Amino acid sequence: MEAVDAEDPQPTCGSLLQQLQKLWDEVGESDEERDKMLLQLEQECSDVYKRKISCAVKCRAKLLQELADAKAELSSLQASLGDKTFGKEISTDKTSRTIKEQLAAIEPALEKLWKQKEERVKEFFDVQSQIQKIRNEISRTSDQPESLKVDDSDLSLKKLDEFGVQLQELQKEKSERLHKVLELVSTVQNLCGVLGVDFLSTVAEVHPSLNDSTGTQSKSISNDTLSRLAKTVLVLKGETQQRLQKLQELGAQLIDLWNLMETPKEERSVFDHVTCNVSASIDEVICPGSLARDLIQQIAVEVERLDKLKFSRMKEIALRRQAELEDIFARAHIEIDTEAAREKIVALTESGNVEPAELLAKMDDEIAKAREEASSRSEILDKIEKWMSACEEESWLDDYNRDENRYNACRGAHLNLKHAEKARILVSKIPAIVESLVNKTQAWEQDRGTTFTYDGVPLLAMLDEYMMLRHDREDQKRRLREQKKLQEQSKEHGLGCGFSPGKPSTKKANGNSNGAAPSRRLSLSGCYQNGSSRSTNKDGKRDTRPVAPVNYVAISKEGST
Repeated sequence: MEAVDAEDPQPTCGSLLQQLQKLWDEVGESDEERDKMLLQLEQECSDVYKRKISCAVKCRAKLLQELADAKAELSSLQASLGDKTFGKEISTDKTSRTIKEQLAAIEPALEKLWKQKEERVKEFFDVQSQIQKIRNEISRTSDQPESLKVDDSDLSLKKLDEFGVQLQELQKEKSERLHKVLELVSTVQNLCGVLGVDFLSTVAEVHPSLNDSTGTQSKSISNDTLSRLAKTVLVLKGETQQRLQKLQELGAQLIDLWNLMETPKEERSVFDHVTCNVSASIDEVICPGSLARDLIQQIAVEVERLDKLKFSRMKEIALRRQAELEDIFARAHIEIDTEAAREKIVALTESGNVEPAELLAKMDDEIAKAREEASSRSEILDKIEKWMSACEEESWLDDYNRDENRYNACRGAHLNLKHAEKARILVSKIPAIVESLVNKTQAWEQDRGTTFTYDGVPLLAMLDEYMMLRHDREDQKRRLREQKKLQEQSKEHGLGCGFSPGKPSTKKANGNSNGAAPSRRLSLSGCYQNGSSRSTNKDGKRDTRPVAPVNYVAISKEGST
């Protein structure tokens, strides 16, 4: 064998058999032994081939399994990623390619899909981590996003889009919740400012992240935080409502006391920041410290001080109101007993048996009634003023007519002449003025059911007396004119001065010799003298009912001569 190996380093089966036969020939082996040994050689070769075939079959099966696993993995990745089209271009036809070629062709596709799966898993993890984080913020849990496990059975873009939509909805909800939290925090800050309460400590009790001084970037948006914030707002609003009600009560008392004691504006201005909220609603009170406890306590102290002070100043204030009432009556020409009224006020204020507010309220009612009474008399008083002015002009005109030198060319004569012309026009309107005044007065008395008096004198009686005096004066003027006319006629006929008509009668009333103008304040004695305007009833008492005015429409309206 060694010689053979040396001669033929790579012997074949045929050459080896020839060498074996040569050896047998030399040895002298029998044919039987040779056949037996050849049969054994064939059997051993067959066993070797069988072992090789068995190994080849196992190798093929292993490669087929790897190919099947690769195809299954490829299908699984395609299904997971939702990309059915990827890898279809890879041909797996056995007739065209060997098993190893098919494996070599499918491996790049698998690698690409694995890489794509890793990227997709990362995308899913990021999206789901954000979703989990927002959910944790909303539900106030401490689960960490790192503990999240991505389900790789479905990594399709459609599923990723679904998570994206879910994330957008959660982000929108987070934004809305954050806006709501900031809005509630702002409301809490405003209410704390109005109430004078520490804002930072108040919101810190709700959640530490709401306190900006802590440097926390993100605000808690959990249901618990929103609920506690809303509850805090309700509590602060309730406290605001109670304090505002207390402030308004004290403010109203303060204003009443100011009005009661007629406090000047300078002293009131100190509490302008309080009185401005007396009629305000809870939403209108926005100034910091407007409802602070110290401020309300300060107002309460001021109200208590003024309440004690009002009794000492009530006499002065009541007398001032009485003076106002007397002024109204004086301007309306209504007579009252001022001394008795003042004595009554002094007695009431000094006794302390009457509440100052009730006393002043009663006096305010009297002042209001007096103003209403004066208002109802204003039109008649205006006409009285015109009537008296016309009477004064009539008196001046009479004096002017009696002046024998009125036509002399003296200084100012032309002015007196113009004055006289205007006076005659005005005097001619006196009957119409008086008639209108009588009608207005009668209507007023009928509506009010009482007598209209002017400085204590019934106006209709004044008008009656004036018209009678005016009528007497006109008769006197007419007799004087007739007497003068007769004297002139007797001179013309040479009768001499033997004719002497009766001496004209004179009548004085209220100290006015010519009876032309009533005084600005007539007395009752002038109205009733000689029974000219009033009579007595059966009981001997004077009748104070309005007397029907003299019908002076028929009286001549000619002016002074």
